[in-house]
Amino acid sequence: MLMMKEIDISYRTMFAELVQRSLDARFQADFPLEGRFVTVPVKGRDYWYFDLPTPEGKDKRSYVGPHSDEEITVRVKAHKEIKDSLRERRRMVTSLRRAGLPGPDPFAGDVTKALADAGLFRLRAVLIGSVAFSTYAGMLGVRLPSAAMQTGDADFAQDFAISAGVQDSMPPMLEVLQSVDPEFRAVPHQADQAKVVAFQNPKSYRVEFLTGNRGSDEYAGKPSPMPALGGASAENLRFLDYLIYEPVRTVLLHREGVNVLVPAPERYAVHKIIVSSRRLTDTLGRLKSDKDLTQAGLLFEALMETRHGDELADAWGEAWDRGGSWREGLCSGLLRLPDNGVKALAKALGSQMPDLEKIRGDGRSRGHHTEASGRTPRR
Repeated sequence: MLMMKEIDISYRTMFAELVQRSLDARFQADFPLEGRFVTVPVKGRDYWYFDLPTPEGKDKRSYVGPHSDEEITVRVKAHKEIKDSLRERRRMVTSLRRAGLPGPDPFAGDVTKALADAGLFRLRAVLIGSVAFSTYAGMLGVRLPSAAMQTGDADFAQDFAISAGVQDSMPPMLEVLQSVDPEFRAVPHQADQAKVVAFQNPKSYRVEFLTGNRGSDEYAGKPSPMPALGGASAENLRFLDYLIYEPVRTVLLHREGVNVLVPAPERYAVHKIIVSSRRLTDTLGRLKSDKDLTQAGLLFEALMETRHGDELADAWGEAWDRGGSWREGLCSGLLRLPDNGVKALAKALGSQMPDLEKIRGDGRSRGHHTEASGRTPRR
């Protein structure tokens, strides 16, 4: 296996500090000192909300996050002591970019920042796709090739139950996007012209919203209204609930740093294996599938290099245990996974290489309908 080059410890430390500082800044912007935090029980779990007095004498209540999110709770309790330096965060972003850590292209960065400022990630939406992939280099402390990050769109996902349950919403989605480019327009959904899951500008830059299919085929191909997304709906996709379960907080290296939620890298990588096998077979579909597998292989390798093999094994085992269609997707993607990814995955699973090679060989001879030895995840 090729050895990935690790980022110098000083820059890894700076990246981690920037993650914390960017969340501090987001808190300071979202929750003015004159308001107060309150605990609200919802279906047996406690959540933080923020009450801000209004001139009309009635508090405006905003969603903050679950009590179980330690980073949120720490900032709630230290709210009045939070200090932020915009100039210092900009300096850190510049230093990290000069050190070779990737950031998004400027337009994707501006779109993500506008959505973050409007409350998208406060409302527990998750940045997915190649823009999210660009954050994993700093998170894992390795160098990832920029060619694997090129994209012409930005994708975001939110769990339907969260969107329906937070009792809060961001401003109108189209207005937020038009603050970046006034020529953004809503793209009506083919199955329901009254609902919008995507927005596009004249340069074909597309912003799309997704959610997990809620366990029934009746939702497949239909948009779901998402109460927290400022009038936007979301496309229902299989396997997405797995991808966005327990997302992690990180920072996008753009301007002064944009605090975002992204999928856990091991889930992102395993999910890419599955979706690579479900792409269309036209030229664009094959290109997207190739990029899926490139990103998966790089992350498998990076996770092993940075001693996150147990997390990868657990993520693979969880997907494997979800049933036949999941196993078929995993095996089918494995057929075309680059060798560096296969070797890293074999090491993570504790398998011998001939076993994984047998999966690939059997899949080629039987049209991808194969069985393989799964790994039961540690709970």
